[in-house]
Amino acid sequence: LLPQWGLGVTNLAARVTARADEVDTVELREGAAALECTLRAYRPGALAVLGVTAFRQAFGDPAARIGPRDGPIADTPVRVLPNPSGLNAHWSTEGIAAELRELADAVRGTSAGSG
Repeated sequence: LLPQWGLGVTNLAARVTARADEVDTVELREGAAALECTLRAYRPGALAVLGVTAFRQAFGDPAARIGPRDGPIADTPVRVLPNPSGLNAHWSTEGIAAELRELADAVRGTSAGSG
């Protein structure tokens, strides 16, 4: 159903882990390269990456932080979001929801908090 709404979901690593530190940088970079090909093929309106640490490793951007990224990846605007894992307890449900709302507003081209 997601593609009919212009949405998609994928992983940078194609295996299940309990913790982000169980995936190494090589695996994340391979996933990022595959994702860039997918972005070029499908041309989505935005890319949301859950987890700033994984994003930093996968895309070689050690200064990345939560929020919109300055430059696109494969011509796609990027927003880095907090990982909703229970291990990431310093982000509240409300804080994660607010970040997701900002992404939705940016994709729709509306001001934050209007949707």
